[in-house]
Amino acid sequence: MSKTQIFIKGLIKENPVLVLVLGTCPTLATTTSVISALAMGLAATAVLVCSNMAISALRKIIPDTVRIPCYIVVIAGFVTVVSMLMQAFLPDLYEMLGVYLALIVVNCIILGRAEMFARKNTVGDSALDGLGMGFGFTLALLAMSTVRELFGSGTWAGYAIPYLANFKIPILTQAPGGFFVFGLLIATVAALTSGEYPKKNSFDCEGCPNAKFCGRDVCAEKESEENAHA
Repeated sequence: MSKTQIFIKGLIKENPVLVLVLGTCPTLATTTSVISALAMGLAATAVLVCSNMAISALRKIIPDTVRIPCYIVVIAGFVTVVSMLMQAFLPDLYEMLGVYLALIVVNCIILGRAEMFARKNTVGDSALDGLGMGFGFTLALLAMSTVRELFGSGTWAGYAIPYLANFKIPILTQAPGGFFVFGLLIATVAALTSGEYPKKNSFDCEGCPNAKFCGRDVCAEKESEENAHA
């Protein structure tokens, strides 16, 4: 895989929020405004890039049996640094994000990229993967927050939009509206990239404890299909 492919795959094709459906908690919680969504996206991107690079650099040192606790310690260290810097220089954003800034530690996107990519690839490739996934996460948050703030509050980044301010839909700034917009965006991305999704996996009965009860012989069906094609 080329450097460019590593970077761009996280933007749309493997977008961590709209395709892989990871990090839904901060996605729903911080997208009521564009400012908070952008802040969360950039903070998570910084942690993702730094943790990917650190884990990749230490991948031959970290024992395989305790790799997950080690990853969490590394991620928590970078989250602490980002949190302290934001508290010192951007206190308003720090207050706006609240507990969700600290919860970056358990964000499935960051831990997932450490496990699936950083521990198997070089530092440079891991940095590109972190940037791509981080920007994809940020773009998803911006898209979702734009819809929710524009139509739910009649503003964008805190600036009132004259016409929309008189026709607000308050439910979009609440949890049900968040799930509704989230679903629409997932459906939109799925429709735009429908040709790129993997085919539905086929499973056989081998090793399944319920194989003798379900009454379906998947292996026989598969063999029949192969014979028909032959």
